[in-house]
Amino acid sequence: MNSESRVPSPESRLTLYSYWRSSASYRVRMALNLKGLEYTIQPVHLVRDGGEQFADDYTRLNPQQLVPTLVDGETVLTQSLAILEYLEERHPQPSLLPKESADRARVRAIAQAIACEIHPLNNLRVLQYLTGPAGLGEAGKMAWYRHWTEAGLAAVERMLGDERTGRFCHGNEPTVADCCLLPQVYNAERFECDLTSFATIRRICDELKNLPAVVDAMPENQPDAA
Repeated sequence: MNSESRVPSPESRLTLYSYWRSSASYRVRMALNLKGLEYTIQPVHLVRDGGEQFADDYTRLNPQQLVPTLVDGETVLTQSLAILEYLEERHPQPSLLPKESADRARVRAIAQAIACEIHPLNNLRVLQYLTGPAGLGEAGKMAWYRHWTEAGLAAVERMLGDERTGRFCHGNEPTVADCCLLPQVYNAERFECDLTSFATIRRICDELKNLPAVVDAMPENQPDAA
């Protein structure tokens, strides 16, 4: 599916289909809040009743049966990184990407290291497969999760050793890289990964947690939080 499609709608306001614990949804909530955009949350519970993402009406909206989905008037967007790029183009200020091409590439590389390398190995449907058809059981699932998350974050920690890292992943203003980092760390902490050696990651996340826009995006502050 393309990241953008069209559906009839008389409304122009932003609606985010989100699950409170979804790190991909968390990324988009952070970006929306950092840009000061008004939006409505439409919860999609990924576990209740077998998963609301599999309902016919939601499948028509997002054929991948994943969250997040962002609806902007008649435009339907899926895949969190594509949504972040869309928001950057449609609402360029405040920017979540630096000005220079090389710096933008660095920010995108950090974001993709998280969203494309770490997250796909430990999202909900993968974990459900591990404890289901793969027969690994709970202990096997947790070992898988911790191994790949810790290995992936170790690589991100090395990437952040660059002199361009500042208060946040790149310089002193949050970027799309930060929108990916904090949600992944939230999940890592939830699954009791060992983050003690990731001093830069932990420092950046502490800085992010001081921003009101980020606090509002946190899972526990969502309308569907359990």
